[in-house]
Amino acid sequence: MNENEMKLIIELVPSTSWYDNLRNCVSRQDWDKIRKKAYADTNHRCEICGEKTQLHCHEKWNYNDEKRLQKLDGFEAICVNCHMIKHAGFSMHTEEGRRKFNRDELINHFCKVNNCSRNDFLKHEEEAFEIWRERSQYQWEVDLGEYKEVVKSVQKR
Repeated sequence: MNENEMKLIIELVPSTSWYDNLRNCVSRQDWDKIRKKAYADTNHRCEICGEKTQLHCHEKWNYNDEKRLQKLDGFEAICVNCHMIKHAGFSMHTEEGRRKFNRDELINHFCKVNNCSRNDFLKHEEEAFEIWRERSQYQWEVDLGEYKEVVKSVQKR
């Protein structure tokens, strides 16, 4: 099974870009507006698995590997399990993440959402970490896209 056939994929942010995100650049009030709009846009359901449960607002990034440009493409309202798969590096591979999340439960969620096998997950995980290791060797220019103005207005306060 290839990534294009999957509804849920692992999206690892290069280590050189950790914490370079919109959430860390705007006020709590502005972030709340963004995330609540994302939740309302999906009728408070996970955009990936459809669960109606506690949601997280996930920043969607597009990477141009040639230019080393990381661009914010928008947001997804997703459940905790889908979000922890997206950030498998944290949830499955750090001591703090392993204390909070059960790897087998997350793998089972991934397999259920994608209708795939555990081996499909393990192959996808390996490929995602291979991309992460390569991207983490470089500094990335972060482009907040249409949200640049929100950051500018916060910085003026």
